[in-house]
Amino acid sequence: MNKVIITVVGKDTVGIIARVCTYLAENKINILDISQTIVSGYFNMMMITDMENASVDFERIVDELNTLGDNIGVKIKAQKEEIFESMHRL
Repeated sequence: MNKVIITVVGKDTVGIIARVCTYLAENKINILDISQTIVSGYFNMMMITDMENASVDFERIVDELNTLGDNIGVKIKAQKEEIFESMHRL
């Protein structure tokens, strides 16, 4: 399994989840777990995904998610699981 953590943060608007999930589905990226919340109008989502069967490489996914985020007014960050865990270890 090739796990990647995707975070999405920004002002809440209609269609954020739909746009991100559509991108992932179109690129054969499986969502293993997802959590999202809205606090005082701000959207926050974290996804654990499996990119084992992804149709494009990780670097391209990172770039395209950044562009998608810019287009919909949020910040989208994708990190390989091992990097994410290292950054958040106490």
